Amino acid sequence: MPAFVTRGRGRRTINEINMVPFIDVMLVLLIIFMVTAPLIAPSVIDLPSVGKANRTPDNVIRIVVKQDESLSMSVTPLNPKAAATTPPTSAASLALADVARAVLKAQNGVAATPVVISANRSVKYEVVVKVIDTLQRAGVQRVGLSVQLAP
Repeated sequence: MPAFVTRGRGRRTINEINMVPFIDVMLVLLIIFMVTAPLIAPSVIDLPSVGKANRTPDNVIRIVVKQDESLSMSVTPLNPKAAATTPPTSAASLALADVARAVLKAQNGVAATPVVISANRSVKYEVVVKVIDTLQRAGVQRVGLSVQLAP
């Protein structure tokens, strides 16, 4: 609401903003933030831990995403008993649409068989996520990522 000043014969408006209410509000907000900031606890992220498995799985299905974004799959026996009866299969090239069917066939009805995805460092993360999503939609329960530890 403009203020009016009367001098002499006419009235004229003063076109200035009154800053006092604005400064009062800003000081109140500053005090509120200064009081509540020490009360806010820093967020703690609960990261998963890696433990030792009770039993080594018999086979591991490895899916490799190569630099040209092509996929290959191989089945590697980890258990010495399984290694004696089942030799490791060679890597077979696959299309993304065929990955889920090939993994389910390689699992032979054993849903606990883990699937490990290895990808080249230069591969887009989107390609790896598509592979994981395809496997999870097909009902594969144990999907993991292979990493290389830094020296």
